[in-house]
Amino acid sequence: MEKREVNQYSPLTLAFLGDAVYSQLVREKLVLGANMPVKKLHPASVERVRANYQARAAALIEPLLTEDEAAVMKRGRNASCSAASVPKSSDPAEYHRATSLECLFGYLHLLGCHDRIRELFEYIWENTEVSPVADARKH
Repeated sequence: MEKREVNQYSPLTLAFLGDAVYSQLVREKLVLGANMPVKKLHPASVERVRANYQARAAALIEPLLTEDEAAVMKRGRNASCSAASVPKSSDPAEYHRATSLECLFGYLHLLGCHDRIRELFEYIWENTEVSPVADARKH
């Protein structure tokens, strides 16, 4: 798709797609990292796709973004979400930051920038810690 076409999508639509793209990358990384039962894979996955983790990831990659990518994340962060869509485990500001990350991943996916998605994802994976509770569940 051309950038002009991708920019026609609302930030929440891009985030909808980006959530799936990001979630698939997390699941793939976990499965390829260790062959373990689903009862261990699922909590490890949830920990890395929850809003507080994604909000930290969004802040982490901001210095690495191009001008266009930063603008897309800003659109995602400023998108209006209903209060009902914010999970109980998150606050609205954190949820908006997480949405900005998903928006970026959806945007890059539609542009076909799969190498860039991988680059950003790997940076997040290597530089963002999971909570100690999630680490305990792995064992």
